[in-house]
Amino acid sequence: QVQLVESGGGSVQAGGSLRLSCAASGDTYSTYCMAWFRQAPGKEREGVAGIYVRFGRTYYADSVKGRFTISQDNAKNTLYLQMNHLKPEDTAMYYCAIREYGSGASWSVEHSYPSWGQGTQVTVSS
Repeated sequence: QVQLVESGGGSVQAGGSLRLSCAASGDTYSTYCMAWFRQAPGKEREGVAGIYVRFGRTYYADSVKGRFTISQDNAKNTLYLQMNHLKPEDTAMYYCAIREYGSGASWSVEHSYPSWGQGTQVTVSS
């Protein structure tokens, strides 16, 4: 079982920046995919960004492309999400997740991830 702990959330003004971190511990997979999801009040959880760690290949939701950057430091077992030019619609609880690389599902398929963090709140005011 992999333990994931998010941090770095907070309240910022529109146009500001935040960097989220997700520290992983326990038995990680030899090859794996990690992703950030978010869920705003009254809305379904959606994929924000994903990374195939072994290859460094990244994917982004259209709504955050060009503003957010996902990265992973394997030596520190930490996933990051750099968020720039934040908008009020980015307000949500942000979660990180991890799964086996060869799951056969797209990075953004929520139910394909067996391990999740507790989440960190991001609030963007206009």
